[in-house]
Amino acid sequence: MVLAAGGGRRLGGRPKALLGFRGRSLVEHAVEALHAGGCARVHVVVGAAAEEVGARARLLECAVVPNPDWETGMGSSLRVGLASLEGTGATAVLVSLVDQPGIGAPAVARLLAAHRAGAELAAAAYRGRRGHPVLIAAGHWADVAAGARGDRGAREFLRSHQDRLTLVECADVATPNDIDTPGDLLLLESPSWGGGGDDGSVPR
Repeated sequence: MVLAAGGGRRLGGRPKALLGFRGRSLVEHAVEALHAGGCARVHVVVGAAAEEVGARARLLECAVVPNPDWETGMGSSLRVGLASLEGTGATAVLVSLVDQPGIGAPAVARLLAAHRAGAELAAAAYRGRRGHPVLIAAGHWADVAAGARGDRGAREFLRSHQDRLTLVECADVATPNDIDTPGDLLLLESPSWGGGGDDGSVPR
């Protein structure tokens, strides 16, 4: 699941999903990272400029999920996204953020491998510090949704379940910087920034 509803207030109101990164939009890059990393299906939660995002971004083979309450924060997008998974048969969801283009397919693949090895809750770690993406098994979705308010997302849930959370070190394959300010946009021009290479491929 890609959370891509943010309006980019500190970026002059430019929706983050449509910012350019290596010849495509951030949302397209995020979707490709999940597909290339091994996700069976991808749901994209949109909010700000939802119609424009749907029209301009190539989101083939994705479920585009509108969040009419996106302005209330990331929590509402997470709740809407989790609700969209009902009836799909998915056993877990991997949640990524559209404004972290330095996270590519290798980090995704590592989290999925942790789930296959038995982890019900997993999160990428960067030199020991928890970050995104996060993986949540289906049995926890209701509790995660209940606690997702404002911009907290799954933060409080994961904090209260640290004893069951598997941290997966990804600092060697990903860069978790957010794109929040005009200065951050300069990072998008760096040829060395972005996990997994230009095509998001997973090293073999």
